[in-house]
Amino acid sequence: MSESDALPRPFETLSRETRFTCPYWHLFHDRYRLPSGDVADYHFVHTGGSTMVVPVLPDGRLILVRQFRYLVQRWSEEFPCGGVSRGVDVDENALKELREEAGLRPRNLERIGGFAPFNGVSDEICHVYLARGFEEMGAEPEATEFITVVRRTVEEVETAIESGEIWDGMTIASFTIAKNRI
Repeated sequence: MSESDALPRPFETLSRETRFTCPYWHLFHDRYRLPSGDVADYHFVHTGGSTMVVPVLPDGRLILVRQFRYLVQRWSEEFPCGGVSRGVDVDENALKELREEAGLRPRNLERIGGFAPFNGVSDEICHVYLARGFEEMGAEPEATEFITVVRRTVEEVETAIESGEIWDGMTIASFTIAKNRI
């Protein structure tokens, strides 16, 4: 338990209402009490979490996937990633996403950390993995995914982040967590 986990919690949840649900997430509306006694509203997205895998080749290069992101109408270079469906273990999900998006099955998969990608709007936690020693299986992207596999050195990834070519926040956070272990 971290020091911050031992601090008192300043808010009391009074009620929770589901406003919308789909296969990927739920939109909740909470009413909660502030320390002042006032009551406030909070709307947030609940997910099953996500997994992002940083695949490292024997020569030290990293595997990313280039895919089109509909909401921002741009191509994005990212590490293989995906949401965790209800009833699926996060380790299983990491393996599934790596197989689907990059066509790889790792001999070594290690969970190395996690982060909250959008903690003011969602309760999602993204679990970060390092993967090594691959068997190539052939990618099987979902019908909504148009993916190209990209191989980059650590230095090329750093340069692409600094230049804004790699702009996906989850990829930047995962690279930061993984960098000293590559």
